[in-house]
Amino acid sequence: MSTFFEAELREQPAVLQRLLEVGRERTESVAARIRERSPRFGVLAARGSSDNAARYGQYLLGIENAFLAALATPSVFTYYGGRPSMADALVIGISQSGQSPDIVEVVREGRRQGALTLAITNEPASPLASAAEMILTLEAGTEGSVAATKTYTAQLMVLAMLSAAWRGSGQAWAELQALPGQVQATLEANRETAAIAESLREHSRLVVLGRGYNLSTAFEITLKVKETSGVMAHGYSSADFLHGPKAILDRTLPVMVVSPVRAFGDLDAVTALAREQGAPLVVISDREDILGVADVALRLPLGVPEWLSPLVAVVPGQLWALGFSLARGLHPDAPRGLTKVTHTL
Repeated sequence: MSTFFEAELREQPAVLQRLLEVGRERTESVAARIRERSPRFGVLAARGSSDNAARYGQYLLGIENAFLAALATPSVFTYYGGRPSMADALVIGISQSGQSPDIVEVVREGRRQGALTLAITNEPASPLASAAEMILTLEAGTEGSVAATKTYTAQLMVLAMLSAAWRGSGQAWAELQALPGQVQATLEANRETAAIAESLREHSRLVVLGRGYNLSTAFEITLKVKETSGVMAHGYSSADFLHGPKAILDRTLPVMVVSPVRAFGDLDAVTALAREQGAPLVVISDREDILGVADVALRLPLGVPEWLSPLVAVVPGQLWALGFSLARGLHPDAPRGLTKVTHTL
């Protein structure tokens, strides 16, 4: 079956390359403005896949830029009419369409208070872009799939480019230049993933575990599986999973572990526990030790720095969602009850 979902997930290397070619100058300009204003903290407003990109932004800006950023709670501004102080903040709204009223309202209120505001969107003429002082576009082209793929990784790329420009790191830009090729290598290394996913098609539950930068990846993979397959998938930090949810593990619950670059003790502990309980184990990693214990090993290329690993680690998860959806007799371009643009307050 030919689908927008598959076609667009395979476009991702080209989209990332285009962003590097056309987006660096304006990203440097935004970074210069941020350095000039020197905001004290950040607020990231998003929904859906964009919220998972914002979660990546939390880790990225906190670790690489020593900048504390929090996820917004949009209903505080909309339903409750609250106006928390953002006067000294950098407020970033992230949305593929730029149309969700709650995200727009957070950015609009930030600008009203004198905060520095930035829109990250695929639609430069959207309400979100109009609400913000600055804009960084995704350059992803039209996305026909309801479930986002290329716009998600483009959002990660824009955030990574912003981080590199903000800290003025030549090494970071060199690492960014390698990313399109690394994503392409990931696609090629996991050509059989969609077919392999069929082996677990009878399962109606899935747990996906990540930690650190790749907590965002775990959440995004579960969202893609839920959207396209109607499966009850849950994303967890492995640390949180050990604080109670581990009790649900048994041989009927597949576990997917996202573990590139860095070994986290609790993530490896949950992996061992899944093996003990006989849970089907799918591993996305470049680490031979953890790939070796998996029932299904989805390999990532070596040499991707941890701060950029979510851009490659999500790709096998997207392919898995594609295969899982088709194996269950569903159409990934027509998820039940979903539309491409969602308006929430």
